[in-house]
Amino acid sequence: MEIDKTLWFLLLTLLAEIIGTIGGFGSSVFFVPFANIFFDFHTVLGITAVFHLSSNLSKIYLFRKGLDKKLILQIGIPSVLFVIIGGFLSKFFESQILEIALGIFLIALSLLFLIKDKLVIPAKFKQTVIGGALSGFSAGLIGTGGAIRGLTMAAFNLEKSVFVATSAAIDMMIDLSRTIVYFSNGYITKEILIYIPFLFIIGFVGSWIGQRILKHISQDYFKRISLFLILLIGLFSLFQSLK
Repeated sequence: MEIDKTLWFLLLTLLAEIIGTIGGFGSSVFFVPFANIFFDFHTVLGITAVFHLSSNLSKIYLFRKGLDKKLILQIGIPSVLFVIIGGFLSKFFESQILEIALGIFLIALSLLFLIKDKLVIPAKFKQTVIGGALSGFSAGLIGTGGAIRGLTMAAFNLEKSVFVATSAAIDMMIDLSRTIVYFSNGYITKEILIYIPFLFIIGFVGSWIGQRILKHISQDYFKRISLFLILLIGLFSLFQSLK
């Protein structure tokens, strides 16, 4: 990739990491559409999994006081199981159709929770398992499940440090699983190895900047920001897939 395109890619990656930290659901929801500009779809899946390992390690360290072990298990275990299934199925599905469906889904549900701002889903076992399974399957199939998990956790009305730390820990479990699957599928190629040191630095710096910004955002605004960003992700994904 040319030097100017590489710089744009790294700058957009930093932006995705900062916004993903502020929104609480991780950077892949923005990183995947950005990376699609520079790489083919399967390479994007591979580089997303690698980048997220550093991104999530940074968030777990910076927001470690907010970790919720119960939610990590209830959302994380079904996420890991279904990311493996989605990762294997990614070889057989047409990505455009999946991206259109995801965009519509995110737009509809984020609008629902923005309009019905008092609507809160109790964080019970059934709801957490379903949210985890959907986010894991989406992450494996099209590279990003953070928006679905973010939507689930926003509906639970979690405190922002709990939201970010727990989401990152679950994402870490997902990424370790799908990295193995993507490597076996041949998605992690020599072409992307050169970016790994830069992606690890960006993962920490972007998470740190996002943490500093979050300190100045109230809990109510945090939830609305998360839902608004998910709405933008849905619109952007739909636009990219239809273009």
